Amino acid sequence: MGATAAAGLTASAAAPKRPNIVCIMADDMGYSDIGCYGSEIQTPNLDRLAGSGVRFTQFYNAARCCPSRACLLTGLDNHQAGVGDMVNHRDNVAYQGYLNDRCVTIAEVLRDSGYRTAMTGKWHVGEERPHWPVDRGFEQYFGLISGASSYWAVDAGRHFALNGEEWRPGAGFYATDAYTDHAVGYIDGFAKQADPYFLYLPYTAPHWPLHARPEDIAKYRGKYRAKGWDKLREERHARQKKLGVVKSSWPLTARDEEVPAWDSLSPKDQDDMDLRMSVYAAQIDRMDQGIGRVLDAVHRSGQEDNTLVLFLADNGACHEEKIGGEIRGVAPGPAGSYTSYGRPWANLSNTPFRLFKHWVHEGGISTPFIARWPSVIKAKNSLHHEPAHITDLMSTFVDIAGAKYPSARNGNEIIPTEGVTIAPAFHGGKRKLRESICWEHEGHKAIRQGSWKLVSRFEKRTWELYDINADRSETHDLAAANPDRVASMQSSYNAWANRCGVVPFEVLPKPTGHM
Repeated sequence: MGATAAAGLTASAAAPKRPNIVCIMADDMGYSDIGCYGSEIQTPNLDRLAGSGVRFTQFYNAARCCPSRACLLTGLDNHQAGVGDMVNHRDNVAYQGYLNDRCVTIAEVLRDSGYRTAMTGKWHVGEERPHWPVDRGFEQYFGLISGASSYWAVDAGRHFALNGEEWRPGAGFYATDAYTDHAVGYIDGFAKQADPYFLYLPYTAPHWPLHARPEDIAKYRGKYRAKGWDKLREERHARQKKLGVVKSSWPLTARDEEVPAWDSLSPKDQDDMDLRMSVYAAQIDRMDQGIGRVLDAVHRSGQEDNTLVLFLADNGACHEEKIGGEIRGVAPGPAGSYTSYGRPWANLSNTPFRLFKHWVHEGGISTPFIARWPSVIKAKNSLHHEPAHITDLMSTFVDIAGAKYPSARNGNEIIPTEGVTIAPAFHGGKRKLRESICWEHEGHKAIRQGSWKLVSRFEKRTWELYDINADRSETHDLAAANPDRVASMQSSYNAWANRCGVVPFEVLPKPTGHM
């Protein structure tokens, strides 16, 4: 069980009043995809956010869209919250496909303590009413209830909502800009009120499909063809070491075994891949432009000093190809196209780590994490190297808001939060670290205890052991040399899995729909 508000209000005590909280999340973005984590993509606004705040170098997500969103919103493991396998509904309480009544959301907790609450962006933890944001504590909502969709329209079968009603876009719609527009509108409205606010802004960028504005694509076209993914991985890794977000002793992993050498591609294929990565970069660029507008709105409100702004990603970069709804033979970017950027570029995005979204090796679960809170975070452009997890955000927000995490709500017993507040890291204090952090997603599983990580791929069914402090790139498997440690950590993982309702993926009942 994690810490709650009782863990101490050191951060909020340093602030003149309860802070506003703006939590921004990217979708399917790799660890190295923004400038302050080593990228060549232009992200000046995220870079200035980092420059006046703190970057965590070992912050973890839950490997995929739905699990991470459930963990963030509830402070629980996603199985505990009812989202054990995306929004697939299975005949099991941990796999019902939507947030259950034994969890509370951050919006519900903060709203009960006097906060105003709003959300714009991707929900993806409950497809039907009464499981939408406005049913779970958000006063205002605009965005995509479902998973991926066109940026220029709303795909058939997908839910897009304004508050509690279905909504469909008109001419000129581009999803990233629309989310930003509503976020800025919410902040401007909140500035006229006395109560503090919580704004949750989960962008869909840069999740496939590859859709971006022409002027943003033009900034990058040709730059990726000139170097290719092999050279760019080396360059990103060098910048990461210089920035201090990875240790110099951590090697750059070998090119993924399913990715060809860049120089082996024909000029035509190189040009096609250049365009794909250029559109992907443009999606991140446009998101960063929107974040700049959000930061400007916070500044304009006069409440910048007492507003905590966070940025993270829901999982590592996405390797998926031949995606649902893909339109082959149409160049990515405009409406009418529908494709992904593929495994080779995802390998670049996750520099220097192995594997991708869906797996629980470091490439799947490592996220940039930036926090800015001017009245509290005094060590500007600083780095924090202790591990933390997305479930820690509930405890953190409860802590700094002086709120109370409930034991019951609406007649239902609430599961105690898994997380521990990370607020002491904002002002240089000593954090309480979790004894274990565990993951399970569709049979992939892992546990981290101190510097040790035990991890297994579902397709291989064997445990690997790594000393993360020495080898976060997971290149030297120490399992054979440490059987006792493997057995002990496996026992701890099994105890966690049993407590959280994890069912071995191979014996799960088949899905009966989407919820």
